[in-house]
Amino acid sequence: MVNAARLAPSGSNTQPLEFIAVHESGVGRRLFPFLKWAGYIAPRGNPQPGQEPTAYIVVLVNTTIRKKGYEWDAGAAVENIILTAAEEGIGSCWIASVDHEGVRELLGVPSSHTIDSVVALGYPAESPLVEELVDSVEYWKDDSEQLHVPKRTLESIIHYNKF
Repeated sequence: MVNAARLAPSGSNTQPLEFIAVHESGVGRRLFPFLKWAGYIAPRGNPQPGQEPTAYIVVLVNTTIRKKGYEWDAGAAVENIILTAAEEGIGSCWIASVDHEGVRELLGVPSSHTIDSVVALGYPAESPLVEELVDSVEYWKDDSEQLHVPKRTLESIIHYNKF
């Protein structure tokens, strides 16, 4: 997955991203509380005990290479991680709401690096349903705990040859 991230496009090919692969369960357990889950449905959307992620990839930006404008690099790299994980049957959750200082201290991230985001990895405990976006982007769980995620329709976002 990190190799797929490494091969993602990078603005001006500067390649400022680095990654921490967290796979030891003890480190993962200590990382978990520094991540904020499913804001619209928290705490209901938090992984339940025994369903916590089994690994994480922490996305870092080496600011000696690039100080700003790296967001596109991170987005492309994380999408490659997510797609590679899905191909392997691994569920993922891209988390940008992170206690940066807590993660920095826990993982020994030097001040020369910015923590962009974290990708949580594990075996899926649910299969979200895509719903047509009507009036709210907020995802929800129904009474049977099924996750519903509203998305704009293809017809509402695609324009052919001109706007």
